[in-house]
Amino acid sequence: MMIGECTEHGYYRNDDNRKICPVCGEEGKFIMNDFEIEKIGRIMAAALRHGKYNVDLDRNGYTTVGSILDAVKSRNPRMGWLRPRHIEAIVITDPKGRYEISGNRIRATYGHTLELEVPLDYNDVPEELFYPTSDEEADNLLDNGIDPSGRAMVHLSRTYADAKRAGSVHCDDPIILLIDVEQAAEGGCRIGRASKTVYLCGHVPAESIYVAEPEDYDTEAADDTAEGDE
Repeated sequence: MMIGECTEHGYYRNDDNRKICPVCGEEGKFIMNDFEIEKIGRIMAAALRHGKYNVDLDRNGYTTVGSILDAVKSRNPRMGWLRPRHIEAIVITDPKGRYEISGNRIRATYGHTLELEVPLDYNDVPEELFYPTSDEEADNLLDNGIDPSGRAMVHLSRTYADAKRAGSVHCDDPIILLIDVEQAAEGGCRIGRASKTVYLCGHVPAESIYVAEPEDYDTEAADDTAEGDE
């Protein structure tokens, strides 16, 4: 994995470490390798989702790009070369849409354990969303609804396959629950989109939850944007 920059198409990621732009096929400029991407990404996640490394977040979860640079460099002195454009490259090419940059401000789009007023898009939410769980926990959620677990908000996936991939991080064969969004809304649940495939809410009422049958969905076409890096 590497990040490169094409003079015509901007930043891009390649899984095979080649500097070839996937759009035009021309050789781009090398920006970062997979080791650097992972190191920086872990610190970004810890700071922007959990408020670690003395990074101050505002009520919407934003901090300055400069504060992230300082956090990375303080923990990795050999990364003195790091500049704002490297953070921008990580954000722009992130397949999961985990971060957002606005001017000199940056925030995580989801995954927060802090109580924040995370900006969400409440337009065009799908009719169905999905949530992975274990076989042992499924009955409890069907009876009592879904509350946040280890995070400030409930995280729902756009597709069955996305949820399957996310759930596989925690158990070998997750049960996938289907959320009827209209029924959830009738029960007082307001769901908004946080990123490309992740939707957030405070609580999912039990009457809107069903067990999703695998044969009814495409179980293989999960995006790389599925949330599986808790």
